[in-house]
Amino acid sequence: VQLQAFGGGLVQAGGSLRLSCVASGRTWQINSLGWYRQGPGKQREMVATSISSGNTDYADSVKGRFSISRDGAKNSVFLQMNNLKPEDTGTYYCHAEAYNGLGYDHYWGQGTLVTVSS
Repeated sequence: VQLQAFGGGLVQAGGSLRLSCVASGRTWQINSLGWYRQGPGKQREMVATSISSGNTDYADSVKGRFSISRDGAKNSVFLQMNNLKPEDTGTYYCHAEAYNGLGYDHYWGQGTLVTVSS
């Protein structure tokens, strides 16, 4: 599975950004698509995940501000980020979990930088 992410940039606090990620390759085996981020000096953390069943999961820090959605026909996942805060600054990575018949493989996109100025 290959993942290509788009949409990062510089925005002022309180602003919005929308990230997009397109998956290609063994997309029929994808179980979940989502977003992780890594802020300066921080570990990578899960931001939002969309499972093929329709369930979603969010980090507590983004609940009510971020929304994840998928376009199954286009194998895409989107992250709408509203009311951005400086602590949301970081590199955002698209993530896919795909079933290989025995277990799950994890795939990462190239990362897109989000910078929120105060």
